[in-house]
Amino acid sequence: MKFATKAIRDGQQPDPTTGSVIVPIYQTANFVFEGVGQPHAYEYSRSANPTRTALEQCLASLEEARFGLAFSSGMAAEDAVLSILRPGDHVVASENLYGGTFRLFEQVWRPRQVSFTYVAGSDPQAFAKAITSCTRLVWVETPANPLLQLVDLRAVAQASRAAGVPLVVDNTFASPFFQRPLTLGASIVVHSTTKYVSGHSDVIGGAVLTSDEKLHEAIKFYQNAVGAVPGPQDCWLTLRGLKTLAVRMKQHEQNALAVAKFLTQQPKVREVIYPGLASHPQHELARSQMDGFGAIVTFRLDGGRADVSRFVKKLKVFLFAESLGGVESLACHPATMSHATMTPEERQRIGITEGTVRLSVGIEDVADLIEDLGQALDPLSR
Repeated sequence: MKFATKAIRDGQQPDPTTGSVIVPIYQTANFVFEGVGQPHAYEYSRSANPTRTALEQCLASLEEARFGLAFSSGMAAEDAVLSILRPGDHVVASENLYGGTFRLFEQVWRPRQVSFTYVAGSDPQAFAKAITSCTRLVWVETPANPLLQLVDLRAVAQASRAAGVPLVVDNTFASPFFQRPLTLGASIVVHSTTKYVSGHSDVIGGAVLTSDEKLHEAIKFYQNAVGAVPGPQDCWLTLRGLKTLAVRMKQHEQNALAVAKFLTQQPKVREVIYPGLASHPQHELARSQMDGFGAIVTFRLDGGRADVSRFVKKLKVFLFAESLGGVESLACHPATMSHATMTPEERQRIGITEGTVRLSVGIEDVADLIEDLGQALDPLSR
């Protein structure tokens, strides 16, 4: 089956008891046993739940993975992957990461005697050079939040594989519709399903996908032992969102390209960053490893935080809010929102300035989006 069909059908067969076309919300904590030591397919919803199973199977299918695991948030999913590490282990990571990932690395796992080396994601050789005998994971995010740097997944996967180290890819920004890292050599894919996968800004969730049975079993053990799992209602909402992922991503991308082109013509906008623009330094890499360019557009204003404050106060259609990937358009100030836990020096090192604005372009009428951006930028030119 093709992608759009899999998003609607895989893991979502009609309910065998009632014939329900839609997977039911199995709102139960426990399941009856047939006898001593004889559970049915399910025994306790922390360990597994039929609604969650449907979501995990569908996500695995879309990422072309053998195994899927759902979590209560993207950060819970990332923490579960890191659970395979032990004191003394080492991780090589691209320096451009979501601020929450950086916080997890530095404030949760580094105190546990796990070390991290950050390298330029645009330089595949930097990963190979940074790998040591203690390296247990290579971790990248592509496109990266918020400056949309890309990592050459084929090249980094080759370097990781040569060293016998699994490559983890945060695929949240692209979604499986535009990019499937396992097919490019990655070992593990993580998602914040809060974003494009669910797509409606109404549920928090995360996922881990892999085809490596040993990695799957280790992460699944942690999932059950710690219990950071989504409830059946959250799984059902995410499944409902998945059904329209293909059509949503097409419209997201179409709108984002139009917005990016509009912003390049605005006098107060100093730089527009979008992989779909030929001006993006990794435009050709995006074309070679992605099936589309996504829906995040980042730009910089000359006047720094003062101009950003004036700009967001004038917005009417775009909402000034955290997160991304929903059907509504959002504006974010990374320095005070998604990457606020980083120090000014850390943000400066990776290129996040006070004038940086990240747009999550939704699926509203693009004429309304462009008009809104125009009227909000207009006072800055006076």
